Amino acid sequence: VQLQASGGGLAQAGGYLRLSCVASGRAFSRSTMGWFRQAPGKDREFVARLTTLSGVPDYADSVKGRFTASRDNARNAIYLQMNNLKPDDTAVYYCGADPQRRWSRLPTEYDYWGQGTPVTVSS
Repeated sequence: VQLQASGGGLAQAGGYLRLSCVASGRAFSRSTMGWFRQAPGKDREFVARLTTLSGVPDYADSVKGRFTASRDNARNAIYLQMNNLKPDDTAVYYCGADPQRRWSRLPTEYDYWGQGTPVTVSS
């Protein structure tokens, strides 16, 4: 699975951005998909994950109620709608794929990664 993330940029606090991640390869539809982020000097952290076919989401507490993750298997893509952004959301955002469907929040259990798209939120 090859992943290409896009949509990052600069936003003001309270603003919004929509991230996209497009996958190539047949494993996408049977993979758990995740969004993670990594701020400077910090470890990569879980943001959201999606089940395979139905794309049921699960969120980190820090983004619950503000971010919405979704997937479109027909387009081999996942999305992250980020509303009410905060300066603490500033990070490089990555999408990951886990064809083994471990349903994990750990980045070590995702086998494939996109290149990351940077998000900067100003106060």
